[in-house]
Amino acid sequence: MSAVKNISSFRLASLLRRENNPSAAINLFRNPESTNPKKPFRYSLLCYDLIITKLGGSKMFHELDQVLLQLKNDTRIVPTEIIFCNVINYFGRGRLPTRALHVFDEMPQYRCQRTMKSVNSLLNALLMCGAFDKMKEFLTRIDEFGKPDACTYNILINGYSHSGCFDDSLKLFDEMVKKKVKPTGVTFGTLIHGLCKDSKVKEALKMKQDMLKVYGVYPTVHIYASLIKALCQVGELSLAFKLKDEVKVDSAIYSTLISSLIKAGRPKEVSGILEEMREKGCEPDTVTYNVLINGFCVENDLESAYRVLDEMVGKGLKPDVISYNMILGALFRIQNWKEATYLFEDMPRRGCVPDILSYRIVFDGLCEGLQFEEAVVVLDEMLFKGYKPRRDRLERFLKRLSESEKLEILGKVMGTLNKGNAYAAEIWSVIVPTVCKEPLLSDSSIHLLLN
Repeated sequence: MSAVKNISSFRLASLLRRENNPSAAINLFRNPESTNPKKPFRYSLLCYDLIITKLGGSKMFHELDQVLLQLKNDTRIVPTEIIFCNVINYFGRGRLPTRALHVFDEMPQYRCQRTMKSVNSLLNALLMCGAFDKMKEFLTRIDEFGKPDACTYNILINGYSHSGCFDDSLKLFDEMVKKKVKPTGVTFGTLIHGLCKDSKVKEALKMKQDMLKVYGVYPTVHIYASLIKALCQVGELSLAFKLKDEVKVDSAIYSTLISSLIKAGRPKEVSGILEEMREKGCEPDTVTYNVLINGFCVENDLESAYRVLDEMVGKGLKPDVISYNMILGALFRIQNWKEATYLFEDMPRRGCVPDILSYRIVFDGLCEGLQFEEAVVVLDEMLFKGYKPRRDRLERFLKRLSESEKLEILGKVMGTLNKGNAYAAEIWSVIVPTVCKEPLLSDSSIHLLLN
């Protein structure tokens, strides 16, 4: 791209803001021509901020590194901390924890002081990357940058919970309270969810009470959803229904209750829940209906599942791919290959395009039912769309074909897989031991298979 002639840094910033193509934006940034050719172009902080945002959002990290190096050497500019918070966040989204740490450590070289804002950005980036060891290592030096705030503790509590160290999350909460850092709804949401996950429902309910009475923080819908789900899982449906009456109407909570009623063998009560939802101005959505479909599919009650599917359409809701995948899975589970295949083929007409899970359900189901020829057709279409079967299921399919001496079908499968460049090594690891057995296959059979 040719240089943008005779523009100021203000004009360049305006052009960068309007340019949606990040590749074109970096070309604009690199090739401005100063109004005074004898002097180098003087970039503004806004120009750097805009190009960093565009490159980071597009994961153009190589170009981003080049701009950061230029910014480091541009001693006229004193970058603000928020710019580095954004850069660290981009590296977190890109699953690049080491680079996020490197940017944080280099901030003083950019003439920028580090505070808890950039510390929190770094901790959150490490959390996004699942780099819990690096988080723990960084904690040993956190006091260098100031006092941890509520955001810091929330990130750490979340990190320890995700890494399987929930007891440490509770210790951090105690430390937080001791240091008079006020917990937030996020703090309690993470802890209550963790307690519910560990089936510590009594402790979770106690924390829900304390968060309002002791800390003045009102429980969110998500907290109620976690509690109600946990109560349903331990069979405390009556308490779950009582808790439901405390919270604002929410379809997710009703969906949880509906699922629990079906699992508890009380499907007749579902209609009452649906009616209550409507009376309170909360119309069942696709998620609600999918919960119903899943519950009936688990019980192999396909007639009821189809009825819910029809009701969705009647209510003006469009069943999604999740709706159909659940029914497909149930049909194959009861070995109804014919109806499952028909439903799969009919999905596009119903306005729903099968996804990779749909194809895998159908392929796996046909293989389990020894419907080899039909499975090959689905496999061919699957690979054409850029999808791949699970490796273990493909290996099992190939092994069954080899052992049953379905050489013609096996040859077709190999041709399809080689054409799609799918699992080439795995194909031969399964087939070679079989074709080399004597006298299982004749020379002519091997020739047919290999050609």
